[in-house]
Amino acid sequence: MSDLQSIEDGLGVDFKNKELLKLAFVHSSYINENPGVLPESNERLEYLGDAILGLAVAHELYRRYPTKQEGDLTNLRSALVRGDTLAEVAQSLHLGEYLVMGVGEDAGGGRERRSNLAAVFEALVGAVLEDRGYEAAEAFVLKVLARQLDSVEELGRGKNAKSALQELLQGRGMSPPTYQVVDMTGKDHTRTFTSEVLINGKVMGKGAGRRKALSEQEAAADALRAFEDEG
Repeated sequence: MSDLQSIEDGLGVDFKNKELLKLAFVHSSYINENPGVLPESNERLEYLGDAILGLAVAHELYRRYPTKQEGDLTNLRSALVRGDTLAEVAQSLHLGEYLVMGVGEDAGGGRERRSNLAAVFEALVGAVLEDRGYEAAEAFVLKVLARQLDSVEELGRGKNAKSALQELLQGRGMSPPTYQVVDMTGKDHTRTFTSEVLINGKVMGKGAGRRKALSEQEAAADALRAFEDEG
């Protein structure tokens, strides 16, 4: 955690209290392995950030979509604040590189673990709130989630496609779908996955996305369209 300036430059936030910034990156595994070295982990900041994140996103969706009703807004918010979306944002900000964690967690791939990435992002939002106030925290959230906010309706549809396909098949007394990755191109930060969804061994849909989960959702959406075309 010696390169705080690089972190601040990358985030576009200048912390008054650098200790809050440091705290946002302290994983509980470090505290467990090194009792007494640091006062606490980032879990309390994570709790705070989770609440502020939900509020900031809800407020922005309310402003953007004046005709959408509560249920639709709730679905869109869920697509934005779910763990996979937050982990993707954290990955784009390279937050995992700065995590302070125990040796075991680190060796087990903790820096890439999606739950850790989502948690450190939420903790960072909490740290911005504590250091700069609500307006700064809201501005930070909207800035780093700008791309996801602009494509939130697509995210919302993707979030529901797999469950919708599962329900459709159950209603027809059919076996649940299976998914397989059939192609993967690009480097780490620009990788594209292509997945197929199989129903009773037959390929019923194909989709692509920057993450395996998104490619599966697109494949499920493709399969749903195929069922709709069948009538």
